[in-house]
Amino acid sequence: MTDHSRQLGEGSIPRLLLRFSIPAIVGMVAHSLYNVVDRIFVGRAAGVEGIAAITVCLPAMLIIMGFVMLIGLGANSLVSIKLGERKKEDAEVVFGNAIVLLILAALVLSMAGLAFLDPVLRIFGSSEAILPLSRSYLRIVLIGTVFQFLGFGMNNFIRGEGNPRIAMLTMLIGAALNIVLDPILIFGFGMGVKGAALATVISMAISSAWVVSYFLSEKSTLRIRFQNFRVRWEIARPIISIGSPPFAMHIAASVLNSILNNQLLAYGGELAISVMGIIFSLVMIILMPVFGINQGVQPIIGYNYGARRFDRVKKALLLAIAAATMITTVGFVISRFFPVPLIRLFSENDPALVELGAHAMGIFLMMLPVVGFQIVSANYFQAVGKPKQALFLSLSRQLILLIPAIVILPRFFGLDGLWFSGPASDFGSSVLSGIWLFFELRNLDLKQRESVACTAASAHFPL
Repeated sequence: MTDHSRQLGEGSIPRLLLRFSIPAIVGMVAHSLYNVVDRIFVGRAAGVEGIAAITVCLPAMLIIMGFVMLIGLGANSLVSIKLGERKKEDAEVVFGNAIVLLILAALVLSMAGLAFLDPVLRIFGSSEAILPLSRSYLRIVLIGTVFQFLGFGMNNFIRGEGNPRIAMLTMLIGAALNIVLDPILIFGFGMGVKGAALATVISMAISSAWVVSYFLSEKSTLRIRFQNFRVRWEIARPIISIGSPPFAMHIAASVLNSILNNQLLAYGGELAISVMGIIFSLVMIILMPVFGINQGVQPIIGYNYGARRFDRVKKALLLAIAAATMITTVGFVISRFFPVPLIRLFSENDPALVELGAHAMGIFLMMLPVVGFQIVSANYFQAVGKPKQALFLSLSRQLILLIPAIVILPRFFGLDGLWFSGPASDFGSSVLSGIWLFFELRNLDLKQRESVACTAASAHFPL
């Protein structure tokens, strides 16, 4: 048994959770800053219409990230298996195939998006008033799609090699550059929305250059070899199969956001879209640490579940739930006491935006404290090898309950119905997760007693 494995089975669970979670939290928060910072600076430069224009581009960004995960996460799983089997050459073949697939997917998406830009934006919820701004932003982002694919896609392999700090640094470099370039291009060069898009693309380009340089250095286990740049179906097929769950989640989220944008436009216009864009930005910052905790606790739960250390499984799960709930509760309290200052981060001189934003935030984030519990509970089932339950619980909040609420509630409550759709979905999915987790914890206790009994019997009756 390696020291790493021994730590998972014997080490202090709070320390393990911190060790595994912090790099993931920092990386995910850094990634979320791309969209949040863009909205803050665009809101100050172009007001409500600018924020709305970027918000209706979110479904496209989700589709792009879905394809990045389809290839990046799928290939990284295969690479990890090959490296574990000490088949480095086979791992590099998968790695080379993944690079080509990332580039090809980026080019196809970029060309398709540019060819059908206006119709796609209308489907995503853009009105004629904000269409020119949305077009300006998304066109530049689509031209630079290949950098996002290479930067984020290949960064998975750095993490898979066992270098989470380097992977975290990749995300920090991109986020820091975006924060620096946004005001320079938006205000200094007077580029407005185009400046935000260009800052994002430049940041992603430098991040991707950093990732490529890592794999060309002596630090990496994997090497970029041109002879591996030939796509093989027997490799591409399992990559796509393994990467399908996160891909499906992102496509579902894109569909959800498209429906939501159209409903917001119908019941509240561009102002309502802008408000939801701001709320999503704030929620993203709050939930990214929760997703980081999920990534950190998953190997702890998975290893101990396999080792039949069910007491440690339960302890790790409850600790992760407590940490996630604390984060979402703090976010809830801040949103309750400081809604106006939070909205004014994005636009200081628009009373209508501030008034509607504060009102909407009070409703939409009503059930935020339970969201951490729901997310960690769904992830638990993934960690113990029950992907169907995990997928259902994840989709219950993002799709199964939320889309009907978005469609039905506004018919009775108008725009407020859209704000209430969030807490309705959060509450319903948390109840479902709580019921499933209750029976799962009872099952864990039963398995723990059986495991203790078997150990005791072995001690009394040795072979």
